[in-house]
Amino acid sequence: MTAEIALTLAVLLATILLFVFEALRVDVIAVLVMLSLAWLKLVTPAQAFSGLAGTAVVSMIAVMIMGAGVDRSGVMNRMIRPVMKMAGPSERKLTAIVSSAAGLISAFMQNIGAAALFLPAVMRISNRARLPISRLLMPLGFAAILGGTLTMVGSGPLIILNDLLKQKDLAPFGLFSVTPVGLALLASGVLYFIVLGRRVLPARGKVRISPEQEIVDGWQLSRAQFYCRIPEGSTLAGLNREEARLWARYGLHLLALEDRREVVNAPWRQFRFEAGQLLTLMGRGQAFEEFVRDFGLTPVEGGGKFDEMQDSGLTGFAELVIPPRSPLAGKTLRDIALRKTWAVEPIMLLSGAGAVHEDFSDQPLRAGDTLVVYGSWDNIEVMSDRKHFFTLTSIENKARSGARPWTAMACFLGAITLALLGFPLAVSLLSGALAMVLLRVLSMEEAYRSVDWRTVFLLAGLIPLGIAMDQSGAAAFLADGIFHILRGAPALVIMIATAVLATAFSLFMSNVAAAVVLVPLIVIVGARTGIDPRPLALLVAVCASNSFVLPTHQVNALLMSPGGYRNRDYLRAGGVMTLIFLVVAVAVVGLFYI
Repeated sequence: MTAEIALTLAVLLATILLFVFEALRVDVIAVLVMLSLAWLKLVTPAQAFSGLAGTAVVSMIAVMIMGAGVDRSGVMNRMIRPVMKMAGPSERKLTAIVSSAAGLISAFMQNIGAAALFLPAVMRISNRARLPISRLLMPLGFAAILGGTLTMVGSGPLIILNDLLKQKDLAPFGLFSVTPVGLALLASGVLYFIVLGRRVLPARGKVRISPEQEIVDGWQLSRAQFYCRIPEGSTLAGLNREEARLWARYGLHLLALEDRREVVNAPWRQFRFEAGQLLTLMGRGQAFEEFVRDFGLTPVEGGGKFDEMQDSGLTGFAELVIPPRSPLAGKTLRDIALRKTWAVEPIMLLSGAGAVHEDFSDQPLRAGDTLVVYGSWDNIEVMSDRKHFFTLTSIENKARSGARPWTAMACFLGAITLALLGFPLAVSLLSGALAMVLLRVLSMEEAYRSVDWRTVFLLAGLIPLGIAMDQSGAAAFLADGIFHILRGAPALVIMIATAVLATAFSLFMSNVAAAVVLVPLIVIVGARTGIDPRPLALLVAVCASNSFVLPTHQVNALLMSPGGYRNRDYLRAGGVMTLIFLVVAVAVVGLFYI
């Protein structure tokens, strides 16, 4: 053992201990490792800081920006309604649906891309289902990693494996050669969280509640929406909303009306109803039933185009305050024609010491009054001009009608397609991020704000450790020593040792680097022991993705901050997943390939 190998292994051990005992923040630990390697001259200064411009870090930054663009566009919100409908209130069903979908998509997409694609939708599902986000994100991330083992293009180690085999004059694997292993791993991972999720996943802190949800909860507003169509011969046809006494008698709010596929938000009081129109109403179920019965209406299941607007995050609740010296002070809603002017539905008025839910159309407004409305974020933003109203609800990150949802998805999927076609991952993803900025999906300032720098420095600081492990010979030293001990051991023992070593290497160096270092050694071991080296090499490439016990994998690093996870959360949940992964991978490879 040389002095360089000893120093590198000492830094590795110190890194493990710091992560396990959480002595410092993860990003501080990573920067400390980066600088220690440079001071000890195990890597050059350029290599120590190479992680900051490394392809993994650039890819991570690009994914964060594109994730923010997809979230802002609102397109992923369209997933929420069907997912919530299928899963209902069940945490286990939500976990199974989201994890399975992410895992299957990850078979043909870089796993970090799959995780980033689902991240915005899962965070909104967490809010809707009132579940801690920490209960959903880790299963999502683990499934994305596991899904990368479904095909030979799902992860870096599997992509590079065939090139390494060709160098040794061995036959390459086909696209779906690894699929039996991947299916078993993904199924076991999803089942693991369904059965043991509540025991191993953290649920610290409160459920993340959006400002809009805080309004609903704080004022005990009903979000129940009902839909009905006006048939021919209905007595409602020809009346306006005041003549129908929608608010005054039934306490119902007309959020929108669809007429010939055109949506009218919050129709004003003189708007006339006609046969064939589809109404979206909010209020109590009993009142809705009475309204339908009185006017001979036809209840329907969905709200048509208005549902699409809601699913895209284009509408919501907002609190608006009337500022001092507002020209609205002393006037009523009828005087200012609130619905006609801004196309929003008034829901509640907080004036003085009381909250008014019933019809307050003729109650004079005063400076300091708070008005709760429902409408499109575009219209609410126009209202909050600080002259007429001042908004208390953050609308910066809400989807807007001009947010270009399909443009956002085209940029994201275009970047993934470039990567699948063989272009460098970092170049492909950063091109997608830049396209979102150029096509005005989000601004450059929003792109900068979307980057989580703790995650960036976590990855950048650990990349030099992988370089030092390879360059100093420490990786080869460990591999040679372990396989020297295993000389003459049964095939099963060698397979287990191969899987464990690949797993260990992937925790502190890139999984691609782990495969590059170990595959040539495994081929030699297979030849010497009489075991077919191709299945052993496949086992290395598969187990190089077995990175769950620390947040060093790109997917784990991406989800650590949004999920509020700590190192010990990965040790707890990831430790069990790691053991399951090892057992399943060794068993399936041994059963199908050896």
